[in-house]
Amino acid sequence: MRNKKVLFVTQAAVIAALYVVLTLLANAFGLANYAVQVRFSESLTILPFFIPAAIPGLVIGCFLSNILTGCMLLDIIFGTVATLLGALGTHALRKHKWLAPIPPIVANTIIVPFVLAYVYQFEGSIPYFMLTVGAGEVISCGILGMILLFALEKRRSTIFMEG
Repeated sequence: MRNKKVLFVTQAAVIAALYVVLTLLANAFGLANYAVQVRFSESLTILPFFIPAAIPGLVIGCFLSNILTGCMLLDIIFGTVATLLGALGTHALRKHKWLAPIPPIVANTIIVPFVLAYVYQFEGSIPYFMLTVGAGEVISCGILGMILLFALEKRRSTIFMEG
């Protein structure tokens, strides 16, 4: 029983760390924030398809990434909520591989535009931000995430060992 808890915490911690590193990499290229966001870390949002430990890992990783990239408090909060909703949705749809990236795409496309408009007061409309954020999420979650899903699926039992 204890080994399962250690494995869960370790998997969550590794995922959080990967999320932070990949967000900081995207941030270095100017892709992690603003109206058009292609966070490489968002490809990890398919991980709840494999293991439940990915849920807290993604949430903690997003929270820390938003702090480290200088986001405002409401962005830190609502961005993390969007990640939580997306991760829970992906885990709920784990029996439907092709639907795995949909929850994080939808959650971020709905929530983040309001943050951009009202917290940062960027020029543009909510529909415009939904388009730009949604496009970035389709690239990050839909394309990169599915590539990652298929790559990991081949070695699922080795990578995501059960406790």
